[in-house]
Amino acid sequence: MNNLFHVLPAQRAALFALGFSALILGGCGKTESPATAAKAGTAMSSAEEQHAAAEKPGEHAASEKAGAHAGEVSKDGDDHGDEHEAGGVEALKLSAEEIQSAGIESAEILVQEVSEPLTLTATIRPNQDRIAHVAPRVPGRIVNVKTNLGDQVKAGQTLAVLDSLEVGDAYSAYLQAATQQSVAKADFERAEKLHGDQIIAQKDHLRAHAEYEKSKAALAAARDRLRMLGVDASPTGDGKARSTFPVSTPFAGTVIEKHAILGELSQPDSPLFVVADLSKLWIAADLFEKDLGRIQVGASAIVTVAAYPDESFEGTLTYIAAVVDKETRTVQARVEVTNLDGRLKPEMFATVAIRTIETTRQGATVKALLVPTEAVVLMNGQPTVFIEDSDGFEPRNVVLGQKLRGRLVVKSGLAAGERVVTAGAYALKARIMKSELGAGHGH
Repeated sequence: MNNLFHVLPAQRAALFALGFSALILGGCGKTESPATAAKAGTAMSSAEEQHAAAEKPGEHAASEKAGAHAGEVSKDGDDHGDEHEAGGVEALKLSAEEIQSAGIESAEILVQEVSEPLTLTATIRPNQDRIAHVAPRVPGRIVNVKTNLGDQVKAGQTLAVLDSLEVGDAYSAYLQAATQQSVAKADFERAEKLHGDQIIAQKDHLRAHAEYEKSKAALAAARDRLRMLGVDASPTGDGKARSTFPVSTPFAGTVIEKHAILGELSQPDSPLFVVADLSKLWIAADLFEKDLGRIQVGASAIVTVAAYPDESFEGTLTYIAAVVDKETRTVQARVEVTNLDGRLKPEMFATVAIRTIETTRQGATVKALLVPTEAVVLMNGQPTVFIEDSDGFEPRNVVLGQKLRGRLVVKSGLAAGERVVTAGAYALKARIMKSELGAGHGH
C-alpha cells in the first residue's frame, strides 16, 4: 500500500496527463470548442442578413435610385427627368372611348413672346360717369318710399313720392290756363262764324283771335312749369289739382345710398338716393414717374382681388392723368373693367397687371412656355400637368410663374413641343387618386 503512494515524480506527471486527456475525450460529444462556436455564430448572422434582404427586395434598389436622383441637378429647366416626376406615378392608358367621355383634350406647348406686366395695387371705384345723386327739384315732404338700399332699378323708375305746395300751385295754374284756353277757343270759333255771316265787326273777330292765342301761350307756359318741376301734366281723373310728384332715377343701376325717410321734408340740395351703374367699374391706381414710359392708354390689363384668388377680370387702361401729384410724385391711372355679374364691389382692394409696351430694345419682351390655367392641378401639394405621349398620360410636376390673361407661365418642368392636357386634367387626377386608394386597401 505504501508503495502505491510513493510513486516517482516523473510517473505522477504521466498519470496526470493521461487522466486529463480522458476527461477531454469524454466531453466532445456534448460541447463545442470556442472557435467552432464563433464560426457557427458568423454563419448564422450571414444567413439572417440574406433572409432580411430577401424579404425586402426593393429597398436596396430604391435607396440606390434615390441617391442617384439626389445627385442630379437640372441645368436649364428643360431636363425634366426624374426631378419632375409626380411621385413616380405610372402613365395612364385610356381607350379612345374613355378619352372622349372624359372630355380630355391636349395641345402642343410652344414658346411664346410675353411682356412683363406692370403690377400695381389699386382700389375699385364706381364709374363716375354713371353715378347719380337723386334729389327733388323743389322742396317737398316724403309721403312714399318705394326703393330700398341695394335694389336694382330701371331707368325712369320711381324711387319716392313727395308732396309739395309749389307743385300744387303750379298744377292749379295749369288747370286754370287749360280752362281759359278752352273758353277762348270757343269764343274765337263763334266770332269767326259771326264774322263770316257779317254779324260782328272785323275788330271783334280779331280781338277773339288774339285772346285765343294768348290762352294757348299761357297754357304752354303752365305746362312747361310743371315739366321743370318734374311733374307730369296729364289730367287727373277728378279734374282736381295735385301736389304730389315722383322722384325717379335717370338710368338703370343699383341703389348704393339711401337717405329718404318717410315724413321728412326734403330739399333740392339733399340727395334722397345715390344710384350707380355697376356694370362697369373703375380700377384706380397710382403710377410712379419711372413707369410712365412703360404703358399707354388702350393697353390691356388683368385685375385680381382677394375675394376670388383663382379668377381674373380683363380690363383696359382708359386714363392716365396729365399732372403729377407733387406730394406723392405719382400719376393717377384708371382701368375700366366689366362687372355684369356684380361680383366686384366698389372700395375693394385689387391688384392690376397692365400690359407694358413691348420693346425688345429695352428688354421688355421675354419668351416663355404658357399653359391654360385649366391644365394645372394640384397633386400632393405640387402644381402638376399631364403629358400625352405614346405611353398614355403622364403626370409631371411643374414650377409656375405669373398668370397672364388666363394662362400660366411654366418656369420649369416642360419642354417646347410636348403635348399637355388642356381639358380634362381633373378627370385624370381623379383616376390616379382612385387607383392609389385601391392599392392602399390591397395592403
